[in-house]
Amino acid sequence: MSPEKQGWGKVYFCPTPIGNLRDITLRVLDVLKEADCIACEDTRVTLKLLNAYQIRKPLLSYHAHNVPQATRDILRLVREGKVVAFVSDAGMPGIQDPGMELVLRLLEEGIPFEVLPGPSAFLLGVVYSGFAFSGFTFLGFLPREGKERRETLRRVLLLPQATVLYESPRRLLKTLGDIREIAGGERRVLVARELTKLHEEILRGTVAEVAEMLKGRDILGEVVIVVEGAPKRKEEVQVPRRLLELLRGRGLTQKDIVTLLSEGLGIEKNALKRQLSALEEAEDLGEG
Repeated sequence: MSPEKQGWGKVYFCPTPIGNLRDITLRVLDVLKEADCIACEDTRVTLKLLNAYQIRKPLLSYHAHNVPQATRDILRLVREGKVVAFVSDAGMPGIQDPGMELVLRLLEEGIPFEVLPGPSAFLLGVVYSGFAFSGFTFLGFLPREGKERRETLRRVLLLPQATVLYESPRRLLKTLGDIREIAGGERRVLVARELTKLHEEILRGTVAEVAEMLKGRDILGEVVIVVEGAPKRKEEVQVPRRLLELLRGRGLTQKDIVTLLSEGLGIEKNALKRQLSALEEAEDLGEG
C-alpha cells in the first residue's frame, strides 16, 4: 500500500453458502467475526447466517436501489481505517449482483480489497453437467425479453463451449423453448434447482426431454442451466477443382461425380454437392 493510504481499512468480498449454511469457509468466518461492519444485500438473509455462527456485527444495507449512497458509506468507513466485509444473499458477491459496481469504484479510488474463495452456484452446475471439456461461457441472467435475448443465445449456442446461465423458475420453460428453437431439441442440457438445499434437483437429458419433465410442474427455487456446446462439424475433404472440371468435361453429371467420388474416396455426398455447386456458381459468375 502506498504511504498516503497507510491507516486505511480494507474491503473483503466474502462468499456465503448458496443453500446449506455449513458450506462456508473458515477464512470467511474469521473475516465476518473481525470486520467492523458487514455490507449485505438483504439484512434478513444475512442475519440468518450470522445468527447460525453467533456473530454480532453492524449491518450496512447494499442493494440495487441504494448503490451510490451505500458505496459512499463503505468508502468513508475504509478511509477511517475500518474493515468492511461485503456479502451477497448467496454465493460469490460481484457475480450477477450490485457487488461488481463496488469493485469498479474501489479500483477507481485505489482502495484495497480482497476476494475470498467460496461457493458459486454456476460452478456446481458446470461440474454436474460434464459438458465443459472445451470450456464454458457464463451468461448470468439473460435479458427478459426482446431481440437482445435471442441474439445472445444464438451467438453462444453456436460455440463448441458449454453455455451456463441463471434463470428465474417462472421463465425456465420459455428459455428451454428458446434453446430448443435455436440449437435443436437433441442438444443436451442440465437443469439444476435449489443446489445444496433440502429439495435439490438435477435434471439431465436433451432439451426436449428436460422440458417435458418440467411441463405442468410448479417450479420453485433458483435455477442453473448448462447447455452442451455445439457439435464440431466434420472437416470437409476438398476435392481439387481441376479434378471436378475434368470429370464434368468427360460428360459426367453431378450425380455421377458424387457417386464416383463418394464410393471411391469415401467423401460425404453432401460435401461433394456443396463443392460442385460452388464450382458452378463460380463458372456462372465468370461467364457473367
